[in-house]
This record gives sequence, structure tokens and C-alpha cells, in this order.
Amino acid sequence: MIKKSWKENPEVLLMITAAGWGLGWATWMALLNNFAVDMVNFTGKEIGILQSLREIPGFLAFTVVFALLIIAEQRLLMLSLLVFGVGVALTGFFPSEIGFYLTTILMSIGFHYHETLRQSLTLQLVSKERAPLVMGRQISAQAFASLAAYGLIFAATKLADLDYAVMYATGGAISVFVALFCWSAYPMFKAAVPQTKKIVLRKRYWLYYALTFLSGARRQIFMVFAGFMMVEKFGYDVSTITALYLVNHAINIFLAPRIGRLIAHWGERKALVFEYVGLFFVFTGYAFVESAVMAAALYIIDHLFFAFAIGIKSYFQKIADPKDMASTASVSFTINHIAAVVIPVVFGILWLTSPASVFLAGAAMAAMSLLCSLNIPFAPEPGNETIKGPRFPEEEALMEKASS
Repeated sequence: MIKKSWKENPEVLLMITAAGWGLGWATWMALLNNFAVDMVNFTGKEIGILQSLREIPGFLAFTVVFALLIIAEQRLLMLSLLVFGVGVALTGFFPSEIGFYLTTILMSIGFHYHETLRQSLTLQLVSKERAPLVMGRQISAQAFASLAAYGLIFAATKLADLDYAVMYATGGAISVFVALFCWSAYPMFKAAVPQTKKIVLRKRYWLYYALTFLSGARRQIFMVFAGFMMVEKFGYDVSTITALYLVNHAINIFLAPRIGRLIAHWGERKALVFEYVGLFFVFTGYAFVESAVMAAALYIIDHLFFAFAIGIKSYFQKIADPKDMASTASVSFTINHIAAVVIPVVFGILWLTSPASVFLAGAAMAAMSLLCSLNIPFAPEPGNETIKGPRFPEEEALMEKASS
């Protein structure tokens, strides 16, 4: 077997774009809560509005399918990374409520298109056997780039006293550079199966949709309120928050590929059951924690479970029609963000009276995800999508007829 060079390997392309995305996202996230509190005077209410606005482009991710009618999927991946980088770079130059909202929306358009397209291309260009490992390596590449970003931010705040505008601009510019480099350096890779260029919703994918919806709802509680709790309740400053992120991503560099291998070995059912049991206890811990050190420990453990979400994607790859990858990736991001648009605002208001209730709701969502994961077969495939529940043989017959 002839070994491919890095320019001929789509897996390497996807890892590089993941790293470029990870560095820009790490910059935005590391500075988010302190920038919001120090520069824009946000409370929990405004941070909730910001996060809901950030998720609107995710809710509209299904529009990726229509964009693919006029631009190739790989090119759109690079363009979305470029838009994301520009949004990050501009953030620090507009330290006002409206400015923060607008730059966040721009960043988020690129963010969600990029995530949708990278998932779609991974499921199209990588075999089912290798997909969990490759997705784990992408997380590792993101973690490595994020680690570099957090290290630079930590040094910038402790040693150089750089302002927010310089740090945001630097992180965003690197993402833009990666997008332009990948656009020029890589050939166009072709998937074996042409993709459906329309919205696809199949009844037999219902369990995948349910897991995706619950994952999006639960993740929003972590993304919006866990970090905000560190700043508001325990007084973490930029350098302390960044140090916490450094630990998370240092662990993920080595752990994420191994989790990918573990999912391939265990199967999606066992991996997701393990994840949701752990998350139930983590969110319950958030609700009652009174120690800054214990809160940090919960945050690190919570972050470690992120890589297990690979199991939802590889489960879908095993049960899906190959031509549905791009369309369903876009639809799944919209499903993932239905709750994400509502939760930050509603729970932001709830946060003002009962922060513990916000995290207990996350624990309830983890419990519901656990119940759903118990319905995943040990060997999922088309026609064997769930252990219990409705079967849709008429849809299978139509698919077989279309394929032939």
C-alpha cells in the first residue's frame, strides 16, 4: 500500500482545519467571561442573550445544504473558517453591548458552518472503522492548538499586559491564515457517494436526532454557565480561567484519540452510557459545589466527557445512507441548537434567582440521554437502528430501490 503524502490525505486536511478552528475558538472562549464582565459590564442576563444570539446561526445550519448548490463542500469549509476568524479578530475592537453581539453573530456563522461541514466531510471521506479514531485525532489537534492559545494568553496577561483587542485580533488572524493555507495547499477530495442537496429527515434516524437534541441542550448549560460560575461565584480572573483551559486541553491532546479507539472497541452504546452516567454526577456536583477547587475539578471532568460525543456521530455513520451525510449533518446541527437558542436566555434569567436549578436541569438532561443511549443496538446498521421502538421497513424498501 502506497503511503499518501500530507497533501494527498484528507484526514490531515481535516486535522489542520480543526486546529485552526480550535485556536480561534480558544481565544474567544478564554477571554469571553472576563471581557463580558470587565469591558461590557454584562450580568447573567446579558451573557444569556449573547449566547442565545451565538446559537442562532447553529439553528440555521440546515442552510448549508442550499449553499452546497453553488459551492463545493470543501471550499465552503475553508470559507467558513475564514469568516469565523474574522469574527474573532474584530471582537476586541467593539467593547460595547451591541458590538459584542454583532461580532459574536459573525463569528458564530463561520463557527457553525465549519463544524457542520467538517463533520460531514469526515463521515464521507473516512471509513466507518477509522471514523472514531480520526474524530478523536481532530479533537486532539483542536486541543493542541487551544493549548498553544491558552499558553499565549496566560503569558500575555501575566507578563505583557496586552489588551483584549490585541489578543482577539491575533487569535482570529491565525484562523484566517489556516483557512487561506488549506484553500491553496490541498486538492479537492471527492467522496465516493454524491450527496443529497436537499433537507433530509428520516424517521429511522429518530434516536440520533433525540441524542443530538439532548446533547445540544446539555452542552449549552456547560458552555454558558459553568465558566460564568467560575468568574461570578469564585472570582476567577483571566489567567486562572486560562490555566484551567490549559489543563483541559493538555489532557485532551493525549486522551481524545484513545477515547476514539475505545469507542471503536467498546461500541457506541457502552461509550455513551458511560458518558451520561458521569455527566449526571458532574452536573449534580455543579449545583451544590461551594469550593473553588472542587468546581475546577468538576469542570475538568466535564470537559473530558466531550470526546465521548464522537459516539453519536459514529452511530449515525453506521445506520445512515451514505448519501445523507452532508444533509443530515446540517439538519443535526439545527436540531442540536433548537434548545441552544432558548436555554441561555431562559436559564440566564433563572440564574439570577437559583443557579443550582440551572445545573440540576443539566443533570436531568443527562439522565434522559442515558435512557436514550440504552436503546442503541450493540451492532447498529441500516435496519437495526434501535433495540426497541418503531421500525420503518417501507422507508428501507424505498432506500434500496433508490440505491439500485
